[in-house]
Amino acid sequence: MTLVHCFYTLLIAFLLSLDQISAKCKTVTVDQSGHGDFSTIQSAINSVPSNNEFWYCINVHPGTYREKVKIPYDKPYIILKGSGQRKTIVVWNEPYLQSPTFSSLADNIIVKSMSFVNSYNGPNSKNSRVPAVSAMVNGDKSFFYRCGFSSVQDTLWDATGRHYFKECHIEGAVDFIFGNGQSIYEDCSIHFLGEMLEPGLAGFITAQGRNNPYESNGFVFKNCDIYGKGTTFLGRPWRDFSRVLFYNCKFSDIIHPSGWDAWNYVGKEEHLTFAEYNNYGPGADTSKRVKWVKKLDAPTVAKLTSMSFVDTDGWFQSMPARYF
Repeated sequence: MTLVHCFYTLLIAFLLSLDQISAKCKTVTVDQSGHGDFSTIQSAINSVPSNNEFWYCINVHPGTYREKVKIPYDKPYIILKGSGQRKTIVVWNEPYLQSPTFSSLADNIIVKSMSFVNSYNGPNSKNSRVPAVSAMVNGDKSFFYRCGFSSVQDTLWDATGRHYFKECHIEGAVDFIFGNGQSIYEDCSIHFLGEMLEPGLAGFITAQGRNNPYESNGFVFKNCDIYGKGTTFLGRPWRDFSRVLFYNCKFSDIIHPSGWDAWNYVGKEEHLTFAEYNNYGPGADTSKRVKWVKKLDAPTVAKLTSMSFVDTDGWFQSMPARYF
C-alpha cells in the first residue's frame, strides 16, 4: 500500500467516523405554541437518554418559560440553545438554595442565548429578602455563552466544577455570584442591584467557597463591566481560603473604597486571596482598600487568567464550535 493510498484510507475512515457521530447527534425543538417537538424545556431534557455519549441539541424558541429546569447528573453532552438572552427566558419563583430556577448537574454542558430568573425577590415582590437562586451549576466542563442570570440574593450558584462564562449578564445585590466553582467570567456584565437593598446597606458581588490552599478553585473576572446603583463590596469569603481575582475590569463608582469584607473570617485574612489587577474606572482606585488585599505578581495573574485555569485537558477545545 502506497503512502498516498494509506493517507486516503485513513481520511475516509475519519470522515466516516464523523458521519457516524453526526448521525448520533440529535436535535429537538421546544416551542410553547405546540409547533416544536416539546412544549416545555424540561420535557425535552427528559427525552435525552441516560448516560448519552454524543451531543444532544435542544433548540428553545422565543418565549417566557415558567418552569423549573434541571439537567440531572446522568445526562451529559447537552446543548441548550435559546433564541437570545432577552428572547428566551426561564422564570421560576421559589426561595432558598434548594430551589434554583435552573440546575445543571451533568458534565459537558453548553448553554447559549437564554436567561434564567428567580423572581421571588423581584422589583414588585413583597417577599422578604432571602436566597433565591436563578441557576446552580454543579457539573464539570460547562460553558455558558451570552446567558443571563437574575435575582437579588444568591443569583448564580457556581457550585463545583470547571466553568467558563462568556459575554453573560449577571445581576443581583447580595452574594450574587457564589460557590466553590473553578471559573472564568470573561467579557461579562455584572449588574449590582443596589436599589433592591434597604437604604444605607452595601451589597456583595461574590462569596467564593475555597476550603483549603490546595484546592484549585476560584473565581476570575476578566474584562468585565461592573456597574449599577448604590454601594457594593467586590466580595466576602464564604470559606476560609476564598479566592477571587478581578482583572482588567471596568469599575463604576459603586465599589466600596475598602473593596473587600472579611465577614466571618476576621483574624484569618491572610488565608484569603482577594485580588485586583489592571482594573480601571472610578471604582478602581485601590488607595483605600483593606490592607490584607493580595498583591499578585504578573506570572500568577497570567496563570489565573489563562484558559488553562479551567481547561488543562482540552475539554473546551473539543466542544462543537458551531454552537458558539
